[in-house]
Amino acid sequence: MLQRQWVGYNTTHQNRTNLSLHLIAVPLFMVGTLAALYGLVTLSPLSLVVATLGLMVSLFMQGRGHKREPVQPEPFTSAWNFMSRIVAEQWITFPRFVVTGGWLNNMSQPSPENGDLRQEHARDNTQSTRCTTAHSESS
Repeated sequence: MLQRQWVGYNTTHQNRTNLSLHLIAVPLFMVGTLAALYGLVTLSPLSLVVATLGLMVSLFMQGRGHKREPVQPEPFTSAWNFMSRIVAEQWITFPRFVVTGGWLNNMSQPSPENGDLRQEHARDNTQSTRCTTAHSESS
């Protein structure tokens, strides 16, 4: 599973927004995992609630980021498949991607068209400038 996940990882992590979200969400997932383990060992309900919230926010952020990618990861086939792939990605594959330079390399490449917020923002600014210029010229 790890090899299969690694082989396609660069392809499914090209969008800058998704890469940026992962840089926040993966450590959040790690902290949530550790908080869950701590909560289970110490029987701390507060730790379990904090852990659950952290894990949910992390998964939500990554899900939103992946929607921006032109190439989607393989769909999950079962609950076990979901859990094992998510844990592997958070604790092994994404850190490996960062350490080996894949994250930085993809951040420095032109982002795919359907998702870079900087491209969208630039396009919106260009359109509003055109509208303002057109309005000024007609006055």
